[in-house]
Amino acid sequence: MDRWIIRLLFTAALVYAAYALRPLSGEWWPNLLVGLVSAAGIILFEVRIRLLSLKTLLGAMIGSIIGIIGATLISLVLSRMTAIPPNTGSFMQVCIIMFMAYVGLLVGADKGNLLNMKIFENLFSTERQNVLSPKVMDTSVIIDGRIVDVCEAGFIEGVLVVPQFVLTELQMVADSSDSTKRNRGRRGLDILQRIQTIAGVNVQIVEKDFPEVKEVDLKLIELALHMNGKIMTNDFNLNKVAQLRGVKVLNVNELANALKPVVLPGEVMKVFILKEGKEENQGVAYLDDGTMVVVDDARSLIGRNVEVTVTSLLQTTAGKMIFGKVSKVLSQTYAEPVRNGKVR
Repeated sequence: MDRWIIRLLFTAALVYAAYALRPLSGEWWPNLLVGLVSAAGIILFEVRIRLLSLKTLLGAMIGSIIGIIGATLISLVLSRMTAIPPNTGSFMQVCIIMFMAYVGLLVGADKGNLLNMKIFENLFSTERQNVLSPKVMDTSVIIDGRIVDVCEAGFIEGVLVVPQFVLTELQMVADSSDSTKRNRGRRGLDILQRIQTIAGVNVQIVEKDFPEVKEVDLKLIELALHMNGKIMTNDFNLNKVAQLRGVKVLNVNELANALKPVVLPGEVMKVFILKEGKEENQGVAYLDDGTMVVVDDARSLIGRNVEVTVTSLLQTTAGKMIFGKVSKVLSQTYAEPVRNGKVR
């Protein structure tokens, strides 16, 4: 809204200048028309140029400067040629400058994506780098909620970007007729409000959209590329696609897996057998951090606490799995998992 107010004021000022200065001698209305058309052209140019990436703008600027320098040198040579009539020489100079500037602008903008922006990294301080490297949050990481604990612990610095199309998706989920989806959407909105209240965390709502891109995940990747930022998610597929596009990803699941305690074969822990496993006579338990424990010969012990000796571990993309065997059957009262006989 503020942007349109500035544009209207700019248009009014330019129209008044054209009326007062009368670039076209004669009646007042042709001069007003010149001011109005000039303002419309400048505003259209401003709207279009805002859609370009930084690399494209730099490429266009460099190409234009090189083109104008080349045209100036050629014009100097033409000005010293006495065989060319003055009017013809002046026209040729104007044509050469416009041609070189035009070609330099378009070619530079087209090749701007080949620029390596890393050469400019040392020109900025650490605080500036944080601004230039925002973390773009997707819907899954907001609904998940663990990002709040990470922010409160002070491990997140810089700007957290929430795109408007992600907010729209959250609102659609919160308004769903399905009670499960509705609760997830409302949880996501509550999580965003909690993050905004955390001291030292800068949350920005970005209205930038990509109408030609339909999928939200692809919009997130385009926005991260446009802002030279990172994507914060726990979506496995988005993680892979973003990495293929050269976008850095902060995956909350990978962070959680990295912080899980290391369990070695031979260690002893107490677990509660919750359900049966896939294989015959297996039982399944879970640690407090969600790690699955598969226990052999424990199918008949569902609903009881047992002491398990770890036999092996399996690391998967979804997390870590622990395999063990029953060493001792305990009471039916739930006991906290222990490591090497010590309560965790």
